[in-house]
Order: sequence, then C-alpha cells, then structure tokens
Amino acid sequence: MDPRITAYLDEQGLSPSVTKIVPLTGDASDRRYFRVLLADRDPVVLSLHAGPIDVATLPFVLVARLMRAIPLPVPAILHHSNALGVLGLQDLGDVTLQAHLGVASRAEHAALYRQAVGFIATLQQRGRELASSEYPPYGVAFDVEKLTWELEFFVKHYVMAYRGAALTEAVREALREEWSGIAEELAAEPRVLCHRDYHSRNLMLHHGSLYIIDFQDARMGPDTYDLVSLLRDAYVDLTPAQVDELVAYFLALTRGAGATDEVAFRRRFDLMALQRNLKALGTFGYQTTSRRNPVYIQYMPRTLSYVSANLGARRFGRLRELLAGSIAELR
Repeated sequence: MDPRITAYLDEQGLSPSVTKIVPLTGDASDRRYFRVLLADRDPVVLSLHAGPIDVATLPFVLVARLMRAIPLPVPAILHHSNALGVLGLQDLGDVTLQAHLGVASRAEHAALYRQAVGFIATLQQRGRELASSEYPPYGVAFDVEKLTWELEFFVKHYVMAYRGAALTEAVREALREEWSGIAEELAAEPRVLCHRDYHSRNLMLHHGSLYIIDFQDARMGPDTYDLVSLLRDAYVDLTPAQVDELVAYFLALTRGAGATDEVAFRRRFDLMALQRNLKALGTFGYQTTSRRNPVYIQYMPRTLSYVSANLGARRFGRLRELLAGSIAELR
C-alpha cells in the first residue's frame, strides 16, 4: 500500500473510520485508484498521481468545474492534498455502462444510450457558450499535427510493434500521404468541445443515473468525435440499426435531421471513426508491447472490424491496399 494513502487519510481525519481499502482497476494513465470504505459515511475514491500536484491548475479539477457549469454529471471532488498528489473523489461504484448493458432490457439499453448522446449535444451546445481561457480544453484542439501524430502512433505501435511488420520507406511515405488527407479534412471541420474519450467504460451508472468520468483530456475537435467514440466503441457491439437511430437522434438534438444533413454527417462520422479506431489500435498495441499490459488484446478484433468496414468505402481503396500488406484481416 502506498504510504501516501495512510498519510492522506490521517490528514483528512478519516483514519478512525476506515474499515477497508481496496485497489481499483486503473485506466491507461499513471494514476492509481483506491476505494476507501468508511464505517460512518459513504466510501470515497482516492486518485493517486505520480507526484505532487497543484489543484488550482490540475486539468481534472478545471475540466470538472467546466462540466459542472454546463451542467453535466461528474464525480464530486471532496478533498485533496497537493503535497501528497492525492484527490478524494465521490465514489460512483463499479458499474460502467459497458458492464450494465449485459443485464439491461432493450428499452433500458436504448434509454441509456439516448441519455449518453444527449450529454454530447449538451456538451457541444453549452461548451460553445462557456468558452473561456479559464478552462484548458479551449486552448487545445485536434489539429492536423495531433491527428497525424495519432495515425503515426498507430503505425509504430500496432502495425510495426504489435503486428511485427517491416514497412518499406515507400509504404511509410504512401501512408503519410493518406494521413495528411485524413488529418486535414478532419481538422478543417468546425470545432466543438469534446470529452475526447467518451465511451461505455467512461460512463458510470450510479443510483440509476449516468455519470461521466475520465474527462481531464477534453479539447476542441470535430462534432463527430465523441459520437464516434460512443457508437464505434471498442468495448461494446451496437447494431447498424442502433447506430443509425442514435445518429439521427443526435442530429435532431443539434440541428435537425434532414436527409442532406444526415448523409453529409454520416460521411464525416465515418471518416472520424476511421481515424479514431486506428488511433485506438495504436493505443492497444502500445499498452501490449511497451507497457506489457495484455488486457487490451481482447478489444482489437472489434476495433479492427470497424476499420475494415470504413476502409470498404471507395475513397479509402489506396489506404486499404497499403494496410492489407501487413494486416491480413483487411485483405
């Protein structure tokens, strides 16, 4: 047990009430999480950073403040210690949207996804109204450089490291040309506030309501970004009919669902899905080969199937040909 936990509990006067401390499964960051069960009050979750923090400038705290102003449901920040690098957070339990879907009825499944899509619409609409340099997300964006970097990350950590492909310089250069076209098209789209990692494992079900977590890396980006994250989720299967219905619902919430708008939006949605799913494969490859964390291997086939479906479009014929040389599933 990290000694900072004991020190923090003593500092907050919680030690006499502690009945149990349980390590929680972390995310892909360097933060670690622990649930502290207390005899006389609700449990709390401790978020341990790698070192000291400054809560006044910590992105998680600043973005949480923005989320509450929107308002969107996020865990409350209960207390903190800058010196110890610890945040005390509201405990939302263990039930993610991903986990709950296994026991949800069809009607409940549909209602939860509509609520999740509604959160995206609210984030974009109110996020535009609350734009301020006070909040970090408004100063960073999915620009050409960032989008291209993510695609190169996919090449390095999935194609080369995980799949073991030895790419010629000619293939690398051809891929760079493909990445340039994708990144420039996506970066040119009007930007809205994006959660950046909005999927079924970052939505918690607590007392029957959804809460949003892992929002500290929010930034500006295309209006398709969060919707793609939710509907082309590496962790959950949605049917084409469900995706179509939820896309139409999103358009109805934001600017109407006329046929022309929906066709154009779906084209942009598919391009964003291709970029994000390639980036996700890069992350899974990195976690597996560099971090020696094999848990993400199980999510690769679903993500690769999304990529394959998007590469079926005529405009991606050259990219499919280039990737198929190293990834048999794309042939």
